[in-house]
Amino acid sequence: MSNRLLIVDDDRFLQENLRKLLARQGYEVDGASSGEEALRLVVENRYDLVILDVGLPGADGVSVCRRLRAKWRFPVIMLTARSDSMDKVIGLEVGADDYLTKPFDSMELLARVRAQLRRNQEYRAEPEKENQTVQIGDLVIDPRSRDALVEGKAVGLTNREFELIHHLAKNVDIAVSRDALFEQVWGYDIDFNSNSLEVYIYRIRKKIEKDPDQPRYLHTLRGYGYKLGTL
Repeated sequence: MSNRLLIVDDDRFLQENLRKLLARQGYEVDGASSGEEALRLVVENRYDLVILDVGLPGADGVSVCRRLRAKWRFPVIMLTARSDSMDKVIGLEVGADDYLTKPFDSMELLARVRAQLRRNQEYRAEPEKENQTVQIGDLVIDPRSRDALVEGKAVGLTNREFELIHHLAKNVDIAVSRDALFEQVWGYDIDFNSNSLEVYIYRIRKKIEKDPDQPRYLHTLRGYGYKLGTL
């Protein structure tokens, strides 16, 4: 069964070109020109990935992404016409898994779509040992629900947040470098000039730590990377 994608962009010309590009790769592709239309389609259909423009009329891409994340777990790639890194950070903060700045190369878009779909498929097909929960104090990482629980309550991790903490959980009490996280979690080479990884880490801390600025579980190893566990 082919993957079904949704493109959300009010630029009809771009939307149609992306639809044709992705359809040639064997994907089923729907299009929406507004946030409201996109939310209606997501309710009515099952999608494996959404490509979402930030600058939509009415409900913008940021608010749409936030609403998607409240109910659904599929990957979201955000598009922005601006190069301001703050737009990217905001997109990541509300739950986007990746972003591209317009204009972008079609081959790069395809690479990112394939990477996001591959990561999802890999986690769904994990061997049994990969599905074992990891507990550290009151924190539980549960691969079956793709979420973390603190004191028995689910915290509501996004796909990318879960992938990051799950990789760290599989290496509990072991330092993991930034480069290893990019390679293992993002799954392809990418130039991260912004503080996107730090944004994800802080978002996870806000969900699992009582005091994100004084973390008990998720620790920064300055100049190297991160570790999940106790110091």
